[in-house]
Amino acid sequence: IPFGNLDSDSIDDSFPGGMLAQIRKNESFNCGVAVAANFVGNVKESDGLVRMGVEYCRTLAAALHNGDHKNVMFQPFPEADDSSFIALSNRTIDVLVGGKIRMEYDFKQPPSRDGAHFSTPYYYGNETANEVSIYSIATREDDALFASFVNSVVLATIYAQENEIHKEDMLKMPLVSLYGSDLNWALRDAVAYSGNYDDMYSEWFKNVTEATRGRNVVNKDLSVKLKV
Repeated sequence: IPFGNLDSDSIDDSFPGGMLAQIRKNESFNCGVAVAANFVGNVKESDGLVRMGVEYCRTLAAALHNGDHKNVMFQPFPEADDSSFIALSNRTIDVLVGGKIRMEYDFKQPPSRDGAHFSTPYYYGNETANEVSIYSIATREDDALFASFVNSVVLATIYAQENEIHKEDMLKMPLVSLYGSDLNWALRDAVAYSGNYDDMYSEWFKNVTEATRGRNVVNKDLSVKLKV
């Protein structure tokens, strides 16, 4: 299992003010979505890369709220500036999808921006190897437990594909005790909504054939492939 030790004693109670506890207590989850300057429309009705990010937020909502994928609010941000990372830092949003991994955001830059943590990537661009765009889910780096939870959900979709697990097979996903007893089914709830990585990709990149998917193919080492 690529998630680390999921059978550890719960440490959620040690962080009563952490993001996991706050989101579940307040029954709210705010997802920022970075979009290109030429994007027009509603992110919830989009397709392609924007919709892939939206669906990862819904998958996170399902994991956080015992299967309720609708319990999430979306807020779009322009990809070209740092307003999305400022919103992440000042807690306007809880996670950010659709933005490229940029190392300058990994470090705190007072007074307006704290550092960010980036999950396992869920999408690679088709640029040359030296300039490839890598997309993941960003969280604040001051909450390692929540960042771990987000990363586990991304990994769950990849693990599910490697093990040929789909929505209807979600009981084959492992239980997890690390985040507290209320979230034992988190990975099962995630896959029950989203299916596996290939299910998600095929749904939101309908015009992309298997031969033209490029780097976005799951490897045997449970990661999205980076071809060069």
